[in-house]
Amino acid sequence: MIIHATRPGAAGAAIPAEGFLRHRGLLLVAAGGAVAEAGLLSLLAPAARPVAPQATALPVLAAYHDLRWLFADSQSWPWFTGIAAVVLLARSAMDTLLLRLAWPRDLRAPRLSRAFWSSMALTALAWLLLSPTVTLAFGAAVLPFSWPLLAALPIVGGIAIALSHGGVNVAWWRRLPPLRSVLWLLGSVVMLSAAAAVIAHLGTVAAVAVTGVTGLVNARVWYGIAGVSARLHPRAHESVPARLLFGLPLAPLAGLMVLALVVGAARLMLTGTVQLPVGSSMVSSSSVATAVIGRSSAGGNESGASGGAGGAGAAAADSVLVVGGWGSSCCDAANGLSAALPGATVRQFSYVGLDARVRPLPSGPSVDDLPLPVLGDRLAAQLEKLHDLAGGPVDVVAESEGSLGVYAMLDRHPGLPVGSIVLLSPIVDPGQLSYPPGADGASVSEDALDELNNLVGSMSPYGPSGAQQLLSSVSEFGARYFEAVADPGAEPARLLAVVPLADALTLPACGLPASVVVVPAFHGGLLGDGGVLPMVSAFLTGRPVTAQNEGELRDAAEAISSAAVAWRMPVAHSMCPG
Repeated sequence: MIIHATRPGAAGAAIPAEGFLRHRGLLLVAAGGAVAEAGLLSLLAPAARPVAPQATALPVLAAYHDLRWLFADSQSWPWFTGIAAVVLLARSAMDTLLLRLAWPRDLRAPRLSRAFWSSMALTALAWLLLSPTVTLAFGAAVLPFSWPLLAALPIVGGIAIALSHGGVNVAWWRRLPPLRSVLWLLGSVVMLSAAAAVIAHLGTVAAVAVTGVTGLVNARVWYGIAGVSARLHPRAHESVPARLLFGLPLAPLAGLMVLALVVGAARLMLTGTVQLPVGSSMVSSSSVATAVIGRSSAGGNESGASGGAGGAGAAAADSVLVVGGWGSSCCDAANGLSAALPGATVRQFSYVGLDARVRPLPSGPSVDDLPLPVLGDRLAAQLEKLHDLAGGPVDVVAESEGSLGVYAMLDRHPGLPVGSIVLLSPIVDPGQLSYPPGADGASVSEDALDELNNLVGSMSPYGPSGAQQLLSSVSEFGARYFEAVADPGAEPARLLAVVPLADALTLPACGLPASVVVVPAFHGGLLGDGGVLPMVSAFLTGRPVTAQNEGELRDAAEAISSAAVAWRMPVAHSMCPG
């Protein structure tokens, strides 16, 4: 095997290099480091094993791996600072070691000190640029819905591409990445995603074995990108303007541009300058699919997406309470469902309460930031009033944040006259991670999430506080309310969950039960979707629920959820049954 490299003073010389498999130290460190993390996680946090192969990935991907663990710890600023310093030193040492082991042996490798400081600078810069995306990922673990990850992943991808040569080429900040380094990075991302999708469904021994194989692939990526860096020609005899240009920090500037472009696009969408066809409500989050998963696995009463939805004993809808999601207004969101259910009493839940005549009070899109206990209590009160009016069980159709209210209501007010439940844009497993409640400023993750929430709130029509009360209460109560509803011993109810395909990014890596229907949509806006309303009305009236291309969409959702585990926040335990 011949690598055409350039020695100092020997431009254009063809230098023989040994084969990849002779780099035994590289193979041992890359595979051994990943296996060591997988083994440790098997003991402490089994559900986080899919991220273990990233421990020895390329520097920018490894930096994203480390920063997510730092945020997941959610400790005080002094503790975070101390741990971050230790991790920075350890990561710089690991990257330096992998670089030296991957470097072509017939070429003079960069000095250890220079490689170490170069790796440290890359990791620190990557952490700085990626901290908003890790905050979004942390928020999506507290309130799991797809919009934060849909914003975070393009930033991660763009920054990773801009810094793909970082830590390998010691002067990386003065260069834009070569095409080959970008291709190696993209191949690594695909490989790590596929490995995570496999590991998520394996037992301990098999998962550790797959992690080891992935570590060997990491070694091959390091070897390939080190060869690319070794072949880069030094810039000699350049003109003064060229020297000034190539003296600029081009790679960091490119990373900043990626961040600025995505933030600018988000602002345009939040202000309505640019609109996506995703419906009228930019919902916040709920958690339902896992409740459905839990009940289905326990042999509960499933409301299947095909014939099971209209099984024996299903009664026609007499009264329905419609609960809108984040950003919804009262009281016209129930009009479409009311037209689809002639003869039924359909009322919309008001986030601000009822008037003296027991009618929902009109409200705008900025009143949804409620603590979960308050939301659950208001929902219970309005459901009981509708029950008194109609005289029978009340069906509930809730979207996104409304689903959280349903969980809080069922946990805090058992025995309510609830009939069937339809959950639109459900978010599975809220409160996967949490932060200390209150405004004491003790938690780094809490402070970061508050700052991001305030920034997004100031850019949106919902006010500068954003969803601060909702986030805090989900952090404190969300997991408890959800577990109470998902408990196999809970009182069974007819459930239908309509999940947009985009939300597969946040679903657990589990098989979807028959009571979940997947539709090609983004999170939110399903309450007014002309393709979803017939499913809801069919389910509430005891008729079979059918969806176009349901099998293909379910397969796609399961594949996406499994691969996405590689890039979400690592969590200790999975909500998957069994």
